[in-house]
Amino acid sequence: MSSDIASLLDKAVAGERLTPEEGLRLFGSHDLTAIGRAAHKVTERLHPEPYRTYNIDRNINYTNACTAVCDFCAFYRPPKHPDVYVLERDVLLQKIQETVDLGGDQILMQGGLHPKLPLEWYEEMLSDIKAHFPQVNVHAFSPPEIHHFTKISKLPLQTVLERLKAAGLGSIPGGGGEILVDRVRKEITRGKALTEDWLNVNRVWHQLGGRSTATMMFGHVETLAERIEHLERLRQLQDETGGFTAFICWTMQPENTDMSDVPPAGAFEYLKTQAISRLYLDNFANIQSSWVTQGEKIGQVALFFGANDMGSLMIEENVVSQAGTVYHLSVEDIRRCISEAGYIPRQRNVFYELIDEEIAPKVTPGAPVATLPILN
Repeated sequence: MSSDIASLLDKAVAGERLTPEEGLRLFGSHDLTAIGRAAHKVTERLHPEPYRTYNIDRNINYTNACTAVCDFCAFYRPPKHPDVYVLERDVLLQKIQETVDLGGDQILMQGGLHPKLPLEWYEEMLSDIKAHFPQVNVHAFSPPEIHHFTKISKLPLQTVLERLKAAGLGSIPGGGGEILVDRVRKEITRGKALTEDWLNVNRVWHQLGGRSTATMMFGHVETLAERIEHLERLRQLQDETGGFTAFICWTMQPENTDMSDVPPAGAFEYLKTQAISRLYLDNFANIQSSWVTQGEKIGQVALFFGANDMGSLMIEENVVSQAGTVYHLSVEDIRRCISEAGYIPRQRNVFYELIDEEIAPKVTPGAPVATLPILN
């Protein structure tokens, strides 16, 4: 490892802010072990507690109709496609009941950009959910969806968000972030919110007292400098509002998409990007592992590359699986992954409040994983 990289890692571990140029230099390094070790030190500084967390929720896609065209998406269908659906309300409520029965306290609800559903339809859906399940947090509608709602309703963004919040919207997921650089967004998607639109939905939601998550999907047409630009835009908005609860990154899953000829980024690139994100996003409290796209072992190893959270049980998942990536873990699997990593598994909600009782035996934080997979 060069002295330049070592000094940058020491700087980040000490809590000093990296510049975009310094972040890019880290991406130019191939010393995954050193970068991961530094990210883990930052995580332990921010989270000295002996536990690592997970969540139980269900990803419900209320419709697959979408007016946008995303080259990386195998889930959406054009509005007039014969496979288009909109979930019946009783089916939606049954899915939520199943989630509650499994100990879930949240649903992650997203869909395509439906061309005809009015804002009132979404308000009624939220109201129905809260009437039946007042204890369940509705983590719903990605920023591109909410931006789309403003176009359909011809109402200001703040008005749309105020109405959704009054109807029962609890928090906003970070979907549709991809890479927050318009050059990239215009190359891989059409008819969808651009960078400022995505950021402004979060900005206004935070100003209304709401919380949201931030994401990054990488490993397609973006440059390393554009990954840093994405992280920089998130860090700037977090400085401004403080409304992001967590950051989650994952590699594009190209199978069954119009980008199937793009070689998929492997575990090495995933762990490196997550670790650098932990070093760069000094104002984000939480980083989630993405076992949904990486699998159990890499999801577990990610706990030593900047993540303090194993993410969600994800009782139902349709978007990533349509792209050919199918990993399934039970609650027991997730708890075992955390325990084997040397931590106590604890269930949390979207606001990172612990909602279980500590029942696992005391273990030594940061104990090594018994068997590390080969990184490629």
